[in-house]
Amino acid sequence: MALLRVIFSIIVLILSVSACSSNGGSAPISDRYNPSERPPPYYIVSVGDTLFSIAWRYGFDVQGLANANGLASPYTIYPGQALMLQESTKASVASNKPKSSPAKAMPNPPVAKVSKPAKKSKVVAAPPVVKPAVTTNAPRDSWQWPITGPLLRLFVATGQAHKGIDIKGKMGEPVRASKAGVVVYAGSGLVGYGNLLILKHSDRYLSAYGHNRRLLVKEGDSVKAGAVIAELGDSGTDSPKVHFEVRVDGKPVDPLKLLPRR
Repeated sequence: MALLRVIFSIIVLILSVSACSSNGGSAPISDRYNPSERPPPYYIVSVGDTLFSIAWRYGFDVQGLANANGLASPYTIYPGQALMLQESTKASVASNKPKSSPAKAMPNPPVAKVSKPAKKSKVVAAPPVVKPAVTTNAPRDSWQWPITGPLLRLFVATGQAHKGIDIKGKMGEPVRASKAGVVVYAGSGLVGYGNLLILKHSDRYLSAYGHNRRLLVKEGDSVKAGAVIAELGDSGTDSPKVHFEVRVDGKPVDPLKLLPRR
């Protein structure tokens, strides 16, 4: 009887494990960016990383991150390199300054006659130049939808819940660039995004397209608005969709405030 109990326990254990594996389809996907969490002080560059993907992962402005690490455009980084995860408003250029040669000793110059200074004329100060305030809102007519399907999930402004929108589509459907730009990341190294593209539209604006089945452009490619950049996929999600994000100065904004109303 003891042997039968042991055999029965083993059978129950095997059935339980197989049931768990059959129900463990795809894990829920959440965004990695969380402004309430403090990032680690350093990041070690991995194969496939770009400065744009690292900035995207931790919610940094690319230029600020580059300044803090003394990197100039095109922001070349290498596997194994340690980057400080912080931003700076000033570029670090001290290390790039050429060393000055020691000055040669000069003989005492002859004493020159000093004439009386001319009468100073009254200087009228010019009025200060007032720069216009910078706004983060781009006109709606300069953006377009990456696909035309219905919305599945909306942007969430607080916490870590959802920093973009999900748009339903068909497997293999063309995904189009929402705005003209340059591909600054093409890969699957950011957890939760699957096959991901990040486009740079200006020094301030970036957009991302996640869960693609196949990427049709590579890093460094220039694309026009409406150009086909990927094939829609699911990347481990529950249905074929595009996860679309827009960031301004490294911070997520609601794409629906930029996209044309429909």
